[in-house]
Amino acid sequence: MIEASNLTKRYPGGLEAVRDVSFRIEAGQMVLITGHSGAGKTTLVKLVSTIERPTAGSLVVNGQNLTALRRSAMPHVRRHFGLVFQDQKLLFDRCALDNVLLPLQIAGLQRREAVRRAQAALDKVGLLAREKANPIALSGGEQQRLAIARAVVNRPTVLIADEPTGNLDSESAAEILEIFADFHRVGVTVVVATHDQTWIERYHPNVLRLDHGRVVA
Repeated sequence: MIEASNLTKRYPGGLEAVRDVSFRIEAGQMVLITGHSGAGKTTLVKLVSTIERPTAGSLVVNGQNLTALRRSAMPHVRRHFGLVFQDQKLLFDRCALDNVLLPLQIAGLQRREAVRRAQAALDKVGLLAREKANPIALSGGEQQRLAIARAVVNRPTVLIADEPTGNLDSESAAEILEIFADFHRVGVTVVVATHDQTWIERYHPNVLRLDHGRVVA
């Protein structure tokens, strides 16, 4: 469960990217964050995923108030989240398998078990046959699927994405949508910031609509 109460994010210069935003996401829901460009979607994703801290308000995940936690405790909390960004943030000096292995290595998992889980994640997104390929050799859709495999390899309870289909053609975007839907079907909470209305038409998720930093619907 994720519950935000009066979340506000004010940047230097006085810009309020998010203002008094309150919502509740139940475990296992699929929720889309929509709105015009500059509405505050990316900022809200960063707040929910603890990448940024709010200027005011509270964020409670599974009964724990994240806004009251020390910064040193955040890495442990983030292990419950799988994060997918529009620009993927892949490591182009490592093969696909090593990209997915990275979160498990940071977590200190034994090599044999880490490889098994990384290969399972690659298989889930249809990239097991490309495990030795460098990301530069993958298409845009494949790179995004690789980013998803890396995001889910730690078996997060919440999968969070910011415009995951924004740079993809319609065919690749449809594949990415279905992967997210598959995780939702097995009980993962899915939170996606997007302007792509196909998500709404195809999966009828809960929708959180922003307008100039405020929730309007």
